[in-house]
Amino acid sequence: MRVLVIEDDATIAAFVEKGLREAGFAVDVASDGRTGLEHALESAYDAAIVDVMLPQMDGLAVIDTLRARGVRTPVLILSAKRSVDDRVRGLQAGGDDYLTKPFAFAELLARVQALIRRATGAAEPTRLSAADLTLDLLTRKVQRGSHAIDLRPREFALLEYLMRNAGKVVSKTMILSHVWGYNFDPSTNIVDVLVSRLRDKVDKPFAHKLIHTVRGVGYSLRAGE
Repeated sequence: MRVLVIEDDATIAAFVEKGLREAGFAVDVASDGRTGLEHALESAYDAAIVDVMLPQMDGLAVIDTLRARGVRTPVLILSAKRSVDDRVRGLQAGGDDYLTKPFAFAELLARVQALIRRATGAAEPTRLSAADLTLDLLTRKVQRGSHAIDLRPREFALLEYLMRNAGKVVSKTMILSHVWGYNFDPSTNIVDVLVSRLRDKVDKPFAHKLIHTVRGVGYSLRAGE
């Protein structure tokens, strides 16, 4: 999957690019509207993330031009503007979804994935499972065997991320980007604290452990050990 990011804030652009690449996407970045428009017209993308306030050419004009040229790439609009009128203008210009700043990367990724699914007609699972652990994305209920597990929002987000990447190793940086967003210091131990809390609920009461530490790398949820 290939995503175009048109964002003039270097910090946000680097954060989004890094997170998308870690999630398996190929990413192109443009720092102004005119360059972004050129990329979108010259290459095929599965989705585009477009900031509203851009130099050279504003984001809504970029989207409007793309639609006028027949480019149907799904577009997620980023904006610091929160009013209903601003969101309406963005959607009327041809945007497919709207996300206000500041945002958590987990939400941005979920919205991009949803746009791509809608464009391709792919189905989204509503329930994740690993061994005897299940997570319901609709009811937000978690259960291990016959035992219900009560999770706080961050714990739920972390478990969902681990389960979506079951069998893979995810780094602390990846977890920070997906669960918190770009405003957190990567040297913080907040990931270790959250993983410890999650283990107390998901693993500690049970003989079979699912969440494993990969020293020097990160964490992995594995059902087969």
